[in-house]
Amino acid sequence: MTSSGAEQGALDTPRLPAGFRIADWQLDSVIGSGGWGTVYEARAVDDGTVVAVKVLPTGALAPGQRAALGELVAREVRFSAEADHPHLVRTHAVCTVHAPDLPALDGAIALVMDRAEASLRQVLDAAATGRPIPDAVRVLRGVAAGLAHMHGAGWVHGDLKPANVLLGADEAVWLADFGLATELEGTHAYVPPLGTLDHVPPEWWSQRTGADGTMVRPTADIWAFGVLAHQVLTGGLHPFPGATARARSLAAQAYARGTAQLRLDAGLDDHWRRLIEDCLAPDHAARLRHTAESLSARIEELAGLRRRRRLLPVAAVAVAAVSAAAITGVALLGGGGGGDDDEDQGRDAPAVIVTHSPADGEIPEDSDVPEALRPVIVKAAHRCTDAEVTPAFLAAMLKAESGFDVNASRPKSEEFGIAMWTPSVFRAWAVDGDGDGDKDYMSAPDAISTMSLYVCWLDQQFKKANMPAADLPALMAAGYRTSDRTVITEGGVPERVEPHVKKVLRYLADYGG
Repeated sequence: MTSSGAEQGALDTPRLPAGFRIADWQLDSVIGSGGWGTVYEARAVDDGTVVAVKVLPTGALAPGQRAALGELVAREVRFSAEADHPHLVRTHAVCTVHAPDLPALDGAIALVMDRAEASLRQVLDAAATGRPIPDAVRVLRGVAAGLAHMHGAGWVHGDLKPANVLLGADEAVWLADFGLATELEGTHAYVPPLGTLDHVPPEWWSQRTGADGTMVRPTADIWAFGVLAHQVLTGGLHPFPGATARARSLAAQAYARGTAQLRLDAGLDDHWRRLIEDCLAPDHAARLRHTAESLSARIEELAGLRRRRRLLPVAAVAVAAVSAAAITGVALLGGGGGGDDDEDQGRDAPAVIVTHSPADGEIPEDSDVPEALRPVIVKAAHRCTDAEVTPAFLAAMLKAESGFDVNASRPKSEEFGIAMWTPSVFRAWAVDGDGDGDKDYMSAPDAISTMSLYVCWLDQQFKKANMPAADLPALMAAGYRTSDRTVITEGGVPERVEPHVKKVLRYLADYGG
C-alpha cells in the first residue's frame, strides 16, 4: 500500500516504534513507505484483527503541502465511506497520532485500512519477464470489477497502477489509494497534478492545470488499465519503450500523435491484445466507448474461454460416460450490470462445468412454452451451474416479462425483446446465443442466453449475502427487475415488484418448478 504520487520523490519520513498505539490499534512492523508517509502492520487491541495503518506526517509540510495532503485524505476517506465493494479496499478509521516525544510525527494523520499480503507492484517485481503473473486473469477481473463499480458510482480513481492494487488473503484483489479519486461533475472532474507518469494518458500532457487542478475523466482510468493489463500479462513489461517513466511517457505521446506505432508484446493472446489495444486508444474520444463495465464483461468472457479450453477434454469424457439423455454444458459467464438499477458492476464469474438431469427443472411437454423456444431455453439454462437456474425458471421469467413475444417492447422504459432488455444493460452482459457472432437484444437466443447469465450471477450474489435458499427464485426475479444491491439492501423482494415476482412464481409452479 503506497500513497498517491510516491513516484514523485520520496521524503525521508520518520517512523513510529513497534508497539506504539494509535487509538485502538497497536503498531507492528513497517510494510511500506512512499512520498507522503509510512504504512505499518497493526493489530486491534480488543480482538487482534490485523490491519494496515498509513501514517501521514504533517508537521514538516509547508502550508500548501499540508492543505494538499488534507484534501487527499479527505477525498480518500469520503470515497471509502461511500464505496462498498469486495474489490475496493476499506478505510476503517481516521485517527490523529499523539506523540509529543516525537515532534515530527505528533499530529500526523493515520488511516486504518484492510491489510494486504502484497501489492501487485511487488508481485510484478518478482515475476518472470515475458509471461503472465500467477493468477493473472483473476487479478485483472478483480481490478476491472472494482473500477467498474467506481465508475458506475460516478467516481474516477485517477491513479490506477500496480502499486495501488492490493492482494489479500483468500484471493482478495483490492483497488486502493483513493487520494486522487474524485467524483465526476458531469463528464469530468479535477484533481491535483499528481498522476504517475507511467500510467497517465497522452492527453494529460496537453491539458492545462488551472485553479481547480488537472481534468480527469473515466477514460484516463481505461488507459491506465490497459497499461496495467499489459504488465500483468507480460511479467511487468510496459507497453511503451523506454528506460525511464519519462521516456515511456514520451513514447506514449508519440504514439498518440501518430508518429509511432503501438507495439505490444508478441506473446499476448489475440483476445487480450485486442482488449489492451482498445484501452490504449490514442485519445479520450477513441476510448470513450470502452467503459470499465464493458471491459469487465469482456474479461469475464475471456476467463470463461480460458476455462473452457482447459476443461474441454474432461467434458468430452463426461459426455461419453453418461446416457444420451444427459446434457453437458460449458458456461461462458461474466460480470457487468443489470436490471433497472445497473450501477452495480464488475463481479466474480459463476463456475463453469455443469451436468443437468432432464427431469431437474425441465420444461413439461404439455406446457405453453413455444416449441421453437424450448431448446434455446434449455441450452441457456444449462450454461449456469446453480441448481435454481433451470429451464422451467427461465421459461417462467420469459413468460412474465414478455409472454414469449420476441418483438415485445416497452419504449417508455426502454425495454425490448423477449427478455425485455434495456439495450445499454444488455451490452454489458451480452452473450452470443446462436453462434452467429452478433449479440442482439432482439435475438431470442442472444436475449435468453444473456438472461441466464445474469440471473445465474444474481443467484450467487444472494447466496453470498446469506439470503434464504427457499426465496432464491423470487429474489432472482426481483433482482432482474431492479438490481442485486436493491434486493439485498431491502432484505428481500422490493414492494414495487412484488406483483411481477408473484407472476413469475405462479408460472414456475405451472411448469413444475
